[in-house]
Amino acid sequence: MTLATGLLQWHWWQPVLYTLILTHITIVSVTVYLHRHSAHRALDLHPALAHFFRFWLWLTTSIKTREWTAIHRRHHATCETEKDPHSPQVLGLKKVLLEGSELYKQAADETTLNRFGKGTPDDWLERNIYSHRFGNLAGIATLALINIALFGPIGITIWAIQMLWIPFWAAGIINGLAHFWGYRNYESPDAARNISPVGLLIGGEELHNNHHTYPNSAKLSSRWYEFDIGWTYIRLFSWLGMAKNIRRGPVVYRETDKSLIDLETAMAAANDRFRIMAQFRRQVLRQAIREDRTVRETAGRHYRRLATWLTQNQEHWDEARHQWMDQFFDKHPELQKLHALKEELNQIWALRTRSRDELVTAFKAWCEKAENAGSDALAEFAATLRQYRLQPAHLPAR
Repeated sequence: MTLATGLLQWHWWQPVLYTLILTHITIVSVTVYLHRHSAHRALDLHPALAHFFRFWLWLTTSIKTREWTAIHRRHHATCETEKDPHSPQVLGLKKVLLEGSELYKQAADETTLNRFGKGTPDDWLERNIYSHRFGNLAGIATLALINIALFGPIGITIWAIQMLWIPFWAAGIINGLAHFWGYRNYESPDAARNISPVGLLIGGEELHNNHHTYPNSAKLSSRWYEFDIGWTYIRLFSWLGMAKNIRRGPVVYRETDKSLIDLETAMAAANDRFRIMAQFRRQVLRQAIREDRTVRETAGRHYRRLATWLTQNQEHWDEARHQWMDQFFDKHPELQKLHALKEELNQIWALRTRSRDELVTAFKAWCEKAENAGSDALAEFAATLRQYRLQPAHLPAR
């Protein structure tokens, strides 16, 4: 069936495709330009590409770069506290899901903008059009006229979907659900979770726990089965010469025949602490759970979540979890010992901001303690920690 209520003669599926393409470009603009480039400086975009994204967001969302950047930086700086603009842990999931856009508006005060909005565009276009009171609204009004001209009355429906796309997916789902439900690769100090291992619909932002663990990484996927379409676009832009200085989290190296623990070893391990703790869960805790045949019977329905619980920081346990774990440890003292070693290692990372001598001494003592604990898996894990370096072995030490 062909319709012609606008400038075009179109089939039913063409407005659908048009809407999906436009909203996808908007998602890419948010995740690559606003999030990874502007808020976190995880990559540098060519001025022409950066301005295209800025123009597109003006046209399709009326988002102001300075506001979005400042609010997001404040979110990371105050995550899961009363000062967090949109934490479901504080405000409740329902409020963030349904009122995410309103929470953004409330957070866009001058104090937030002045403190967290530095380094964002401040040229003539930004001041007089993109962020101007009336010029800001001109973009979405122009988009409405374009849609109506192309498709007739149905263009209003297309426009409404485009207006709701970012408030629903970004302000609602990512800020709300991704801090409430999902899986965690890393024990980041907040409640961020990965909603899905396939980051396609929301540009890779589904991998939210990965992002909060390494916020300055342009790549949001970290496991082999995870896919970040935003990273795919960044690689394409890099190949085209439109993106450079792309960061991928802490840069550390491992030298297989290295065994001496020095300051470089301890600092490199501290920089990579989240990946190290994830490795401890996979390499040590899960193996110990599998090898003890009585654990499944003791844990019962909690068996599959046991390794995750043992990896979690204890402050994330509620009273019921504490009581259950105490009873479990009474029957499995070896797992209690591994959990205690994990807690000790977590405490060592805090020394990185204090005394370097303390960090090296504590890290070396922990490795020796782990190697002498009588667990092959633990000894092998400790041996991998000794291999850490801040730079490749062929370069001179800093």
